Amino acid sequence: MMSRIKSVSAIEILDSRGRPTLLANCELSDGKLGRASLPSGASTGSAEALELRDRDPARYAGLGCLKAAENVSQHINRAIAGRDFASQEALDRCLIDLDGTDNKSRLGANAILSVSMAFARAQAAQRGVELYQHFADIAGTVPRLPQPMINLFSGGVHAGGQVAIQDVQVVVPGAVTMSETLGVVSDVFRSAATRLLDKYEMRLLTADEGGLAPPFASSQEMFLEAVRAIEAAGYSPNDDLALTVDVAASHFFEDGAYHLDGERLDSAGMADRIDEWRRDFPIVSVEDGLDETDWDGWRALFERLRGRVMVLGDDLLCTNPARVRRAITEKAADSLLLKVNQIATLSEAAEALRLARAAGWHVVLSARSGETEDDWLADLAVGWAGDYIKVGSITQSERLAKYNRLLELEHYARLTF
Repeated sequence: MMSRIKSVSAIEILDSRGRPTLLANCELSDGKLGRASLPSGASTGSAEALELRDRDPARYAGLGCLKAAENVSQHINRAIAGRDFASQEALDRCLIDLDGTDNKSRLGANAILSVSMAFARAQAAQRGVELYQHFADIAGTVPRLPQPMINLFSGGVHAGGQVAIQDVQVVVPGAVTMSETLGVVSDVFRSAATRLLDKYEMRLLTADEGGLAPPFASSQEMFLEAVRAIEAAGYSPNDDLALTVDVAASHFFEDGAYHLDGERLDSAGMADRIDEWRRDFPIVSVEDGLDETDWDGWRALFERLRGRVMVLGDDLLCTNPARVRRAITEKAADSLLLKVNQIATLSEAAEALRLARAAGWHVVLSARSGETEDDWLADLAVGWAGDYIKVGSITQSERLAKYNRLLELEHYARLTF
């Protein structure tokens, strides 16, 4: 379908951490309007497309997005207003060429993605289809509901670093509905909150993504408390619920070593520790178990863990098709954590998705630590048939907006896992 853009514009808004991000509008010549607000990450890979910030210390500690908003409303608008685009790929290719850099640093990944996503919404409105179906048509996929990975405990850069590893999440493998999944996890979350009040005298305070963040003495204690919370809620670890872990090892890798729980570990030692966790706890997925530059270590870790747990790449891959190709060739992982703002266009993210699927990988669609109440991620995860969606915990409206959209699609669109 040919879509003529009348105008695009953007303004600076605030994300769930009170930091600036963008809200973009795309109006087509027929009056159809698309709008999208963007997330922003705290745990970022070095290969991510560059998020443009103003660096003015007098505003938001240098994190302002006025320049990125101006790039949308001025530079990008002048280049694409009045032009016809037959597809998402055509629009995205124009934006990539307009930027002209390898990492979107001229216009900013946030500026480019805001237009890419707003255009997708406008095209869905023009076609008269739900957003998830439009996303599916872009990628050539069949929509389905993803299983949620739901944050229970947080550490690392999401929670002040009281423990090195970043997140422990829970999944409900046997659940048959989204509603059932959220109900079970709500039980476990309340159980964990009660236990933490008793053990740590800690009020219900949450980290960036809504997870509980008590002062655990070690990573081991973090896993132990997750298992105990599951049991205290009346469920069985392994049978009813399983754990996934975002190690985010790049954030405690320094001078060629991993600094974890007071120890200094090399790649082999870190792999040993992860394998110990796998044996001791009901872990089904390990994300970023090693540093993003430690390709030799990733290959060894994958050889050790494959067939036992998902070996999930985030910082390693950055939703970058070139890095996904390398990981496939080198047998470094078997699962992609897909974050569209890491690569900054829907078309490039769709290419990463296709590469992962062609290799037989699992795909997890993920939110970021800084989110808004925009729910497009839920539609993307459904449209692109994600195996899992990683939104955060079951608290905070920017997280619940996505879960509530999934509940809506389950009920009204009759979608299933």
